[in-house]
Amino acid sequence: MSRLKLEHLQTFLAVARYGSVSRAAEALNLTQPTATSRIKAMEASLGTKVFDRTATGMSLTKRGDMLLQYAAQFQQLSDMVEENVMDAAGVDRLMRIGVSETIAQSWLPDFIGALHKDFPNLKIEISVDISLNLREQLLRREVDLAILLGPISDFTVDNIELPSVELVWFRAAGEGRDVDLRTTPIATYARNTRPFRELRAKLFDRFGPDITLFPSSSLSSCFRMVEAGLAVGALPKALGRSMVEAGKLVEFDAGVAPSPLNFSASYIGEPRNYVIEAAAKTAQAIAAKEL
Repeated sequence: MSRLKLEHLQTFLAVARYGSVSRAAEALNLTQPTATSRIKAMEASLGTKVFDRTATGMSLTKRGDMLLQYAAQFQQLSDMVEENVMDAAGVDRLMRIGVSETIAQSWLPDFIGALHKDFPNLKIEISVDISLNLREQLLRREVDLAILLGPISDFTVDNIELPSVELVWFRAAGEGRDVDLRTTPIATYARNTRPFRELRAKLFDRFGPDITLFPSSSLSSCFRMVEAGLAVGALPKALGRSMVEAGKLVEFDAGVAPSPLNFSASYIGEPRNYVIEAAAKTAQAIAAKEL
């Protein structure tokens, strides 16, 4: 028992959670051989097998199932020490953050800067995707924190609500004041997103099915299309502010008000991880300041 280390228990918990050494290694920022070595070392220290290795993955043995609750308690105690005793500068771990493009285009740099200020040794990986994919990545534990259109309705997930993002209509500054949405292409969010579905439903109700929508996963492309006079756009007001101030775009009333976007900073609640919780609260503070 003297050779049983906290890192062995952390790796054990990750393998039990993911059912796979490779996925656990990725989550812990380890090589697969290192993760395998830790599990073997733990089993040698305990004198018993904790996993059955099968063609489909790793499953807990009866003794492994008994160990699971004790390992979770060790992890919780470790997190409490890290939160209440350790200097934040000493936190050295990987955090995988998934964000929607709206966030990536607005306050993400300030958020990452604040995290690095609070946790100087925190290693951060960022992925940008649509909220539908980010939700699945979080539930599969492929990201630790997802900042997305939320909240996520799942009993395993904790959500911190963020300030809503206002959508407005933009057109090129040189275009005429009157815009007929029945004949003017409309640039907006990607097809398989909530903003696209909600906007399309409102436009269909008002103008019928003959409108032309240009959905895109790139908000930058949407703004470029609007600036070039190729389309009008129902897009985030905060992202278009600088282009309006530069005289490239103007806001206008299209007679249909796009619904605001409601975001959340979402993470798996158990096992508790105070660094991820702190990051979610930091996201809330930064969003409130920037939007």
